[in-house]
This record gives sequence, structure tokens and C-alpha cells, in this order.
Amino acid sequence: MKGIFPSAVIAGLCIASAAPAAPVPGTQAATLPQHPGIYRFMIGDAKVTALSDGTAAQDYHALLKGITPAKTDAALSYSFELNPVQTSINAFLVELGGRHILIDTGTGSLFGKQTAGRLIGALAEAGITPDQIDDILLTHVHADHMGGLVQGGKVMFPKAIVHFGKPDMAFFVDPVVRGQPHGNAELSKMATDMLKPYVDAAKVATFSAVTEIVPGLTAIPHPGHTPGSAFYALESKGQRIVFVGDIVHAAAVQFGQPEVSIAYDAEPALAIAVRKRAFAEYAANRTLIAAPHLSFPGVGHVRMAGSAYEWVPIEYADWPNK
Repeated sequence: MKGIFPSAVIAGLCIASAAPAAPVPGTQAATLPQHPGIYRFMIGDAKVTALSDGTAAQDYHALLKGITPAKTDAALSYSFELNPVQTSINAFLVELGGRHILIDTGTGSLFGKQTAGRLIGALAEAGITPDQIDDILLTHVHADHMGGLVQGGKVMFPKAIVHFGKPDMAFFVDPVVRGQPHGNAELSKMATDMLKPYVDAAKVATFSAVTEIVPGLTAIPHPGHTPGSAFYALESKGQRIVFVGDIVHAAAVQFGQPEVSIAYDAEPALAIAVRKRAFAEYAANRTLIAAPHLSFPGVGHVRMAGSAYEWVPIEYADWPNK
């Protein structure tokens, strides 16, 4: 691929070619088959289900910017990780007001058979079929977030309205901008292939400002990672969670060093500013967040750790059914 993405990067994720010589004990889970992943919790009256699309290996030496490989390795070692890192690809189902709302759709078949693409299985485990989805909220138009929209030429969510930031339509789909400094022909083709069937069916709704998608669920534009990147805030009965999209990929590195960017940020300086503001706000307000690339289920809190931050996953709960 040409443009701002290294040749090993596929629309936002790098599939690493080299495995570490001495794995940390417990990190070889990616070589074993896993059960489709779901994790459910409540936000007021809304049921939220984290859905695992699987994982993909990322070579942070190639991807992270503003940090040396040696410093990356030190941060990974502190978190008992080695490069390349198996990074989660999470989506989230919100059941609210009688509607089934899917936040991101995973990779679909865009990454081939070697990784991820397990969202439909996770939905089935949650008891949901694709034709039950009423709305799809894309945090941004990258392959690992929109790749599940169409598979094998088939529209996977025939009932759904697809919502996302309008600037991503122009950036990735509008042919006028293809080939510009931040444009990429392959990414544009992927976006067109995924979105055009929904556009043709009048099932796309874009936004350019803070917009309530359904009562209690609001889109908040945060350009940087892509021009149309957005957060989605869910509020019910005084409880709140924010689905933050790709403000963080390398948890072991970027919480401690939020000034480190990643290769697929369209505007790195702006993406860094968004991350710093978000971390500061969420740490101060104790806001629950959900992120696509933090270890499944990708839900938890950010807290201050000296002059930096750290990630605190949500408490795991599994009570017997009553």
C-alpha cells in the first residue's frame, strides 16, 4: 500500500510477519481456538454487550511514532507483553428503547482467514441475528470497524441504518479526494465496497456535529484519527459510558505516553490532542469507556498514574442465572 500507511498495514491494522523468539508465558493464546466472546453489563436501562471480533497481531516497532523500538519494548515488557502484540478488535451491541444498535462491525472478511472476522459468531452467542440490527454506529471508516457491513457481496445488516461522521464519507469515498496526501486508493475502495450498498438503499445517515442518534445515545465528533472519527455517549438513569473509537491502540505504551501516535492516524497531532484531552477528562470524571482495541471486553476506566495514565478494566462479574 502507498500513502501514509506502511506496506504491512491494512486499513488500520498491521499483520505482523515475525513472531517473538521467547514468548511471555500465557501470550500464546492466539495459537489456540477460542470461544466466541461476549460480555454483558447494564448502563441504566440499556443492556450493553461487548462482542469480540477476534485479534490481530500488530508490529508496534513499525506502527508507533514518536518512540523508539527500545522504549516500546520497555513499555511492553512492563506489561508482560512482547512485540508483535495480539490486539483485540471489539464491537459493542446496545439494546435500548426496543432497538438493537451495533457500534462498529469488525473486519468481516477484509483481513482474510488468518485473523479476526468473528463478529457474527459473537452476535449469535448473544442471541442476536444480523437482521435484528436497527442501527450501526461506526466510530470511523477503517476496515476493522466497517468490514462486517458486506461479506461476499452480501449486505449483512439489511435492516440497519449506518451512521458515521460525514467527513469520512468525503475522505474515503468521494473520488475527488483519492490520492491526496492522506488519501489511499485501497482504503477508498474498501470503504466504497462496504458503504455503497447501504448508500444505494438510502440506509446511510451522516453527521457533522453533536447529534442524538436515538434518545440516550449521542454522537460526538472527534476528528484526528480520521476526519470523521466520533465517540458515542450512552446515558440512562444517571449512568454513562462513552464508546471512544481508536483513541488508543497500544495500551501498554499510549496510556503512559499519550504523545505517541500510530501510523494510521490521518492527522497525528490532532489525534494526540484528542487522546490527551479524553484521558484527562475521563480520569477526572471517572467515566466508564469502551474501546475497540483494548483487551476484550475493552471496557473500563482511565486513571492518573503520576504524570501519566493507566488502564483499569471493568470488574468481571458472572453470577448464576436466577
